[in-house]
Amino acid sequence: MASWRVYLFLVLANLFWSGNYVVGHLLADGISPLQLTAIRWAIAAPLLITLAILIEKPYWRNALREWPMHLVQAGLGLIAFCLFSYEALAHTTALNAALVGATNPVLIAVVAALIVRERLRGSSILGLATSLLGVLLILTQGRLLEVFTTEYNVGGLYMLGAVAVWTAYTILGRTLKTAPVTSAAIQSVFAAVILAPIALGSGAPITLDTAGWWGVLYIGIFPSVLSLMLWNISVKKIGAARAGIYLNLMPVFTALMALALGTPITLIQLVGGALVITGVWLTSRPARKAVPLQAA
Repeated sequence: MASWRVYLFLVLANLFWSGNYVVGHLLADGISPLQLTAIRWAIAAPLLITLAILIEKPYWRNALREWPMHLVQAGLGLIAFCLFSYEALAHTTALNAALVGATNPVLIAVVAALIVRERLRGSSILGLATSLLGVLLILTQGRLLEVFTTEYNVGGLYMLGAVAVWTAYTILGRTLKTAPVTSAAIQSVFAAVILAPIALGSGAPITLDTAGWWGVLYIGIFPSVLSLMLWNISVKKIGAARAGIYLNLMPVFTALMALALGTPITLIQLVGGALVITGVWLTSRPARKAVPLQAA
């Protein structure tokens, strides 16, 4: 049975990622997705290296033996996912982007079951369905038929790309032997080094004010360092399918952030949030041990 700390890590990771979507949308007019992604990992890389040294005390030569897989992971989860997500936020509504993003836990669970043979228990399947229903209630404000009538624009397609690459990143992450924080540190260095010359060569102006730069700093620390570290630790501990269900917490946290910014939360959002939390509980609770039959 996984420690309660793992589930806390997953909750915090998704809380910080929710902030990334909110802040990233606010920054969309002042900085390009490429520039934001490059600066994000330039901030995160030295912090992740420091945390890896303090927490895991890695033997870097051994860790770097897996450099090809770290490079693939950096390209998927740190570069492609961020670029797709920020492009989606610049081109589509929150409803379209979130509806596509809500398919991520289901896709992770299905791919994990097919490829790496992570068995889905009955309670896990029920939890996935319950949580997804809650997400759709929140995003459609109770009008579930909008799932079938909403037309996705180019931003929705970008978000679909983000879902696909994050699924691959999560599944492949379990194959790494390198410790999770060290993995995140190496991958962030790869991402920063690859993106820096491309971003500098783009020549696009950055028009952020002081508040905007504070937003960039938030993105560089909380979702980039803390969320990535906590996510990688959790996937190692409980598997991709069970960790993936926690991605459904992001719409709930987004609704709470909206409330903090003055937007009221509706009854439908409360009901949907309760379903999401119920689904998380169903998926993460330990399996019952079989009781041996006693001879009469």
